[in-house]
Amino acid sequence: MKSIFKKLTGPLLAASAWAGSAVFSAAHAVNDLPGGPAVNQLNLPDGVTGIAQNQAWLHWFMLIICTVIFVAVFSVMFYSIWKHRKSVGHKAANFHESVTVEVIWTIVPFIIVILMALPATKVVVAMKDTTNADLTIKVTGMQWKWGYDYLKGEGEGIGFISALDKAQRQMSNDGGPKAGEVVDDYLLKVDHPLVVPVNQKIRIITTANDVIHAWMVPALGIQQAAIPGFVRDTWFRAEKTGDFYGQCAQLCGKEHAYMPIHVKVVSAADYSLWVAGEKKAMAAKADDPKRVWTADDIFKRGEKVYAANCVVCHQAHGKGGGVVKPLDGAAVVLDADKGKQIAVLLNGQNNGAMPSWKTLSDTDIAAVITYTKNNWSNKTGQLVQPADVTAARH
Repeated sequence: MKSIFKKLTGPLLAASAWAGSAVFSAAHAVNDLPGGPAVNQLNLPDGVTGIAQNQAWLHWFMLIICTVIFVAVFSVMFYSIWKHRKSVGHKAANFHESVTVEVIWTIVPFIIVILMALPATKVVVAMKDTTNADLTIKVTGMQWKWGYDYLKGEGEGIGFISALDKAQRQMSNDGGPKAGEVVDDYLLKVDHPLVVPVNQKIRIITTANDVIHAWMVPALGIQQAAIPGFVRDTWFRAEKTGDFYGQCAQLCGKEHAYMPIHVKVVSAADYSLWVAGEKKAMAAKADDPKRVWTADDIFKRGEKVYAANCVVCHQAHGKGGGVVKPLDGAAVVLDADKGKQIAVLLNGQNNGAMPSWKTLSDTDIAAVITYTKNNWSNKTGQLVQPADVTAARH
């Protein structure tokens, strides 16, 4: 039946999941992005999971049924109006209800609804069956990046933040790609993609630490809300390797357009190599929280942490912008009690406007606080050591 619908739906149009791609292509040269939006795309993207393929089939199944009903009902209506018009001598009939007609127009729609509900229910139930997953990953939405933590399966213990590529952000700040410049993955490239193995069931647990986000990757058939204080889950099993792109599907604030998703599906062997490399890198970065840093060394470390995580909101000059408060001259930064600023980074503040940065190491948090306390006009001379952050966590 699926093959029949595929043949029938070829010439029809559907609302595009990436409607903006066709409009944006006029601004600069752009090609189809495998796993992402296509130029002049009018249909749903090609799914690489069974769920995504079923969703596409259901989309056309429902559209065809609705189209047939629309044509049938309005054909009968317009035929009756035209055939029995007053100008050709017809007179309005005077009649009351017909039990037969009422039974028919009750039973027929009921049957149609059941025919639509059965396959839809089957797919929805399958979408929520997250049992027997090979790999479990927690996805945390935050303004405006994604946090990934591998909780169960190969790669357990790996965690990182994935944000928009700095070069593309700068490109956007400069007005976007120049005319004729080819950037097929504009605003979809990230600094650290989510890597998963092919043909394995991946359970995704979503939450958020500030506002509502939504983790959406059309080619995988996934769109799951990430809500602060709640844990929700979904799953996918990619049937082929490749790069697949998505974006936050909730209007989560002024940087909403800069919150892309990149899922990299690799072979089992390549995934094992990636896991080994990540764990090696994590081990290399693991600092001794008891180490006492010199002011110069921890300031330089903090400068790098600030550039990687804080500069998007607070800006390089520390003045912030809009609802983002400045760090240059901020009372909490200048306060002699360093514990106050440590608490802000660990717990966030202002209902999530400033997110929690617990995912950073104690050394990185100590370094970035030291950097802000001694940069711009903030010449406090205060030094924060990793041990101070370790103590605050407990």
